[in-house]
Amino acid sequence: MKQNSEQQGIFYAILSFIIWGFLPLYWHHLDSVPAGQILAHRVIWAFVFMISLLLVSRKQKQFFSNVKQLFAEKRKFVALTVASFLVATNWGIYIWAVNNGHILETSLGYYINPLVSVLLGIIVLKERLTVIQYLSVALAFFGVLVISIESGGVPYVSLALAGTFSIYGLTKKMIPIDAAIGLAVESMMVLPIALLYLLTVDVNMGADWTQTVMLIAAGAATAIPLLFFAKGARLIPLSTLGFVQFVAPTMMLFIGVFVYGETFTMANLVSFTLIWIGLLIFSLSKTNLFARHSTKKSKQASA
Repeated sequence: MKQNSEQQGIFYAILSFIIWGFLPLYWHHLDSVPAGQILAHRVIWAFVFMISLLLVSRKQKQFFSNVKQLFAEKRKFVALTVASFLVATNWGIYIWAVNNGHILETSLGYYINPLVSVLLGIIVLKERLTVIQYLSVALAFFGVLVISIESGGVPYVSLALAGTFSIYGLTKKMIPIDAAIGLAVESMMVLPIALLYLLTVDVNMGADWTQTVMLIAAGAATAIPLLFFAKGARLIPLSTLGFVQFVAPTMMLFIGVFVYGETFTMANLVSFTLIWIGLLIFSLSKTNLFARHSTKKSKQASA
């Protein structure tokens, strides 16, 4: 029974990352629409999609109960507000980057995202790392340093994506809530700004009907992988999730290079390789193999 649950969790997690991996193709098809408008539509239609889903699953009472509770507790309300704006900012940066020829930078950002989360855990939550895990973080740091030196500047897009999503994950720890209800509330928090933005600009719903449909479907494209991810994450170990999450940025990397012809330099290769090795070491450090090795060394030292 446990094995079946884990297999189901792996399926949902992989499916979520495959969808995220293909999203650059989706947003690139809308490159004639300004990034701000795509983001506004994404927020609005994500809210519509989630409310519809809650009505179908008969969770509307739970939704209103959670909203009432969040507004009554200042700490949770502030955390949710921060989370809502962080994820909306992350979406906006990602859309802009894809539609302006920076898919490789988005890939780099989502590769270093887990290690930024690790640093936040050390700084904010006072978590402790092993020597092996510190080595993995150092390798990722040097990977970012290489690409910074080669490009003559800091990879702001990559760091912004990694930073906003990592801090988003940290704030979500402060407000444990059902995944569907949480996403509906987050969309609701930024909904007024999205609506106001569309009312104050010359709205472009796309040059043809396919773009109009895609803007409306952006809500589902946003919500479905997040829901799959939440379901998968509950059923599989963190170490397994760590390996699976490499699917999306790897797909983004291949799409950027082989579909849209972005340049992949030697510096890119060195940078990505250092980060890949760092992520691999960190993921392996969470497995039983490293745990057994560390325990064995500890026993030998005490003897």
